[in-house]
Amino acid sequence: MSHSAPAPALEAEPTKSDFLNEVITGLSRSPKTLPCKFFYDQRGANLFQKICELPEYYITRTELGILQKSAREMADHVNSEIELIGLGTGAGTKTRILLENLHDPAVYMPVDISRAQLAQSAALFHKLFPKLEILPVCADYLQPFRLPTPKRRASRKVVYFPGSTIGNFEPADAKNFLRRIAEYCGVGGGLLIGVDLRKDPAVLERAYNDSRGVTAEFNLNLLRRANEELGANFDLGKWQHRAVYNQAEGRIEMHLISTTAQTVVVGDREFPFAADETIVTEFSYKYSPEGFSDLAREAGFEFEKLWSDEQRLFGVFYFSLPM
Repeated sequence: MSHSAPAPALEAEPTKSDFLNEVITGLSRSPKTLPCKFFYDQRGANLFQKICELPEYYITRTELGILQKSAREMADHVNSEIELIGLGTGAGTKTRILLENLHDPAVYMPVDISRAQLAQSAALFHKLFPKLEILPVCADYLQPFRLPTPKRRASRKVVYFPGSTIGNFEPADAKNFLRRIAEYCGVGGGLLIGVDLRKDPAVLERAYNDSRGVTAEFNLNLLRRANEELGANFDLGKWQHRAVYNQAEGRIEMHLISTTAQTVVVGDREFPFAADETIVTEFSYKYSPEGFSDLAREAGFEFEKLWSDEQRLFGVFYFSLPM
């Protein structure tokens, strides 16, 4: 029995007022911040795709390599007839590899902030897996959201959270987010999650300051988006991208630096900037395998398996919730 390709359901992508409120809130802080979840308009998503193909950016190709090598073993761990909940899976390249190896999955629920990308990937997956019920949910998965009720009862719920997005949370917030995932999974559920591992800081800084300037363009696109959607007046020529590794905190910090003293207007608010003042746009924490396993355990999960590459650059972890 095949299912018709559904439209994204239940929730809604953030509105312009959400974007405006979060920008004003972030720029009112000290140091000033902008939320990284707004990187991904259509242009931002295209730029990120280019970043993933850069020689310096090891994360995507390393995770894909791990999946291609170990997806069958991952499928054995998560078991058969599962409800797969994909968080921020984007175009679905990694999810496709996983689904091709799963044993008779009951339903797939991709959850993403971009309605356009979600509809596109759901339509593709409907063609690739015509017998699989696909229930896309357009929502900011960083906030609580509701899941639809599938037609078929699953053996368990497994959340799939690929990429290294968990690193964008402060550790305490990451633990709270993992606790919320545990609530979605329920007793006996599981979590398959990508995590960028700690490594030589030089490798990290190269990955976030690529020689072609694509990451800089991606970071600056946040300001362009504020101009286009919110009527802000950022002069992009007066801003520079820089990413540095904070060894003490174990994280990459991505900044936009004001090259001169200037005042920016957003909505009805003015924000003065000193020369060399920065806007923090993203933190990306890097974990040791033990450190991340401890974090997940504090959120209620039990460690089951870690798949990694030969250089131990990246890890895909599987955790379960005790019965």
